[in-house]
Amino acid sequence: MEYRMQVPFSKEDREKLRSGDYVYLTGTIYTARDAAHKRMQETLERKEALPIDIEEQVIYYMGPSPAREGRPIGSAGPTTASRMDKYTPALLDLGLGAMIGKGKRTEEVKEAIVRNHAVYLAAVGGAGALLSKAIKHAEVVAYDDLGTEAIRKLEVENFPAIVVIDSEGHDLYQTAIKEYCTEEKK
Repeated sequence: MEYRMQVPFSKEDREKLRSGDYVYLTGTIYTARDAAHKRMQETLERKEALPIDIEEQVIYYMGPSPAREGRPIGSAGPTTASRMDKYTPALLDLGLGAMIGKGKRTEEVKEAIVRNHAVYLAAVGGAGALLSKAIKHAEVVAYDDLGTEAIRKLEVENFPAIVVIDSEGHDLYQTAIKEYCTEEKK
């Protein structure tokens, strides 16, 4: 299936999505990579409030290159998601609705996705220049000292992604391998 969805999106909207679906996101998403996740974890350990309200939000694992003149952001390709896996279950338990990255996730993250009715989306690696065209506005909202790893608020329009892990735990990386192996035997 193919969906055009407003973000942040509700639990009900996330529950419609199935592994393998294409989605085009319009609205607000946030960026955060390794250093920002580490700092958010330290903030939570000190029992302090996070710099952004993550309830039902989407975090894009991305650190942009510098913006060209007249553009809000430079190349904006996804970062390998597994680098954030040790921090992700806690954020999902706080209400994070979705993540965008590339690559596989751990079983702990998959369990937290199911437990919280969240989803994991993939953006195409190597297509950062094309993905940046869907970003209409970008501003640093936290951890400016982290440079490209600062948390940014992005306004996106028809940002393309693929549902990899849906709210029921179906994982496209696992099902696609099984399908491929079945096709090979035919």
